[in-house]
Amino acid sequence: MNPAGKPGKTGSLLPVEVALARLLEMAEAAPIRERERLPLAQVEGRVLADDLISTLDLPPWPNSAMDGYALCTADWGGEPLVVSQRIFAGQAPQPLQPGTCARIFTGAPVPAGADCVEMQENAEVLADERVRFTEAMSPGQNIRPQGQETTVGELVLSAGTRLGPIEQGLAASLGCAELEVVRKVRVAVLSTGDELVEPGQALGPGQIYNSNRVLLCSWLQRLGCEVIDAGILVDDLEITRQRLGELADVDLILSTGGVSVGEADFLGIALREEGELTLWKLAIKPGKPLTFGHFRGVPVIGLPGNPASTLVTFALLARPYLLRRQGVADVEPLKFQVPAGFVWPKAGNRREYLRGRLENGRAIIYRNQSSGVLRSAAWAEGLVEVLEDRTLVEGDWVNFIPLSEVLA
Repeated sequence: MNPAGKPGKTGSLLPVEVALARLLEMAEAAPIRERERLPLAQVEGRVLADDLISTLDLPPWPNSAMDGYALCTADWGGEPLVVSQRIFAGQAPQPLQPGTCARIFTGAPVPAGADCVEMQENAEVLADERVRFTEAMSPGQNIRPQGQETTVGELVLSAGTRLGPIEQGLAASLGCAELEVVRKVRVAVLSTGDELVEPGQALGPGQIYNSNRVLLCSWLQRLGCEVIDAGILVDDLEITRQRLGELADVDLILSTGGVSVGEADFLGIALREEGELTLWKLAIKPGKPLTFGHFRGVPVIGLPGNPASTLVTFALLARPYLLRRQGVADVEPLKFQVPAGFVWPKAGNRREYLRGRLENGRAIIYRNQSSGVLRSAAWAEGLVEVLEDRTLVEGDWVNFIPLSEVLA
């Protein structure tokens, strides 16, 4: 058996790692350079266009980490101390009077002359309102120093960072009301095939409902893309050429179906005749017939039409491509090793991504791994990666990619 991180042989099929590397190279060659300035509340899910540099120290001054009493350790010999002032968060304190302590609350500035804050649990207020301290104390205790989090001029967030609630909160702590973000990637979504019907319409003979359109449009919106729903493309070469030509102002045409070697796969024919095919036939299952190319200069990613194939190839290849177009450096999802809770007796020549979940710390897989079964992904919590030329017995280590890593 191969170790869990080593790919096997793929023959004439393109290995997943090679395909991803090429896609990312092409994404880097066509970066989205336009930007826009948005209010902080509107940047969730967007990509930071410029480095965020701190313009102030955080915290701006030493402050108390808890409710208690501020004092100077060198000025205290064990005797009870008079409380000379009370300091609340948001107040500017007076310098500490020698031989006294100050009542202080969490987040309040530490007064000049104090070098320690003792928690109130270790202090006893006497009848004459002096305070007796019951534990030994040391300088710096329970004080957050100025600049503990960041200092003026320090890089806080790098350009290319995807902004979420934590990054928004961090920017707010620096006083930022707006941020420069990369403009949204414009993605046209096409479904191909006469067999497809939109939900709500009556099914005819041999027809199925189009699930990929809803799946991809929703997913792209989560990624912060501007989605152009180009509808269903009928099986006609001239109409295919015309519709593709109408999408000249988008950053990517994302299609499902119509890119295999069948004689009715008119999208693939159009790309070959009026563009180029850069990637073709990958060593991945589900999803072998993924295609990358250009139509009259516009990038095109053709995903397989089967729903599970669409999900896997978008998650592992199209999603990283779109993020890299926006300047995101870390585009691959987290994966970690878990023991298999299933048997995989037959080795394949393609990297397989099984829809699975974790039970009692082990990966188990859905009973039906057909590429046409989207229900397997609704049941699953992640993708279980089985490498090429690999068989498994229960307890062997496999890579697990949580769906939460790729759905946002």
